[in-house]
Amino acid sequence: MDHQQDIMHEVAVLRLAAAYSTLDGARIVRLHEVYETPSEMALVLEMAAGGELQWVLDTGEDEQLSEHLVVKFMRQILEGLCFLHDHDIAHLDLKPQNLLLTGRFPDCDIKLCDFGISRVIQPGMEVREILGTPDYVAPEILNYEPISLSTDIWSVGVLAYVLLTGFSPFGGDNKQETFCNISQNNLNFQDDCFDNVSPAALDFIRATLVVNQNGRLTARECLEHAWLQGPQPSPPGTPRKTFPPVVSVVSCLSCSQCSSSAQCHCADKLGSPLLLERSIIC
Repeated sequence: MDHQQDIMHEVAVLRLAAAYSTLDGARIVRLHEVYETPSEMALVLEMAAGGELQWVLDTGEDEQLSEHLVVKFMRQILEGLCFLHDHDIAHLDLKPQNLLLTGRFPDCDIKLCDFGISRVIQPGMEVREILGTPDYVAPEILNYEPISLSTDIWSVGVLAYVLLTGFSPFGGDNKQETFCNISQNNLNFQDDCFDNVSPAALDFIRATLVVNQNGRLTARECLEHAWLQGPQPSPPGTPRKTFPPVVSVVSCLSCSQCSSSAQCHCADKLGSPLLLERSIIC
């Protein structure tokens, strides 16, 4: 019962996607059925035989993510995101754990899942909440400023960086250091990580990881970016990279005192452990 509202919201988003047969809507995991008992709700989703994209990053098995493959996945992620944004829905938790592979890697497609903390962003209404995953959370969330559809675009930039290098662009030794790096936009492109990455990819990351929400690309503009407009094969003879596991905290931010992630009485104490002690399902 504690999560019933979030579950029903997720069901509504999934049914919306299922009602559309467009390519963008097809990038959302398909909901087949919902079952409810007095104590539980079960969502029957389509089979994602390849599991989570995070598994690929963690294990390093099979093929590694070439830039060509990253371009393919980023296009599909953005196609799904465009569908959500066209319906004024912000996902707010884009990360490899919420990206499902339809088959065995790398011969597979990507689908978005987990809409429990997504929010409808309507004109004239402000949404201020402390939620998301630390390595992927946008500065406006940390600053308790209004959330917008552009909040997802920050996560898109982090995803591109992670998929290309295997590293988090803002990851620190602890959550507070990570949050400080995000707020100050301490972004750098180390030569040993980006030796074989195209300049267009770096430009894409810079255009999405912008502190000012109004300065970021939209989801549609991301799809139109030069980096995603065509295949990006690796130069002949380029050795494959082996990626270390991505260091990323998976828990969502929620208050340990009031169990709320929206305008709670502790919202102004972001640096306090109170906001970091309790996790909600994500």
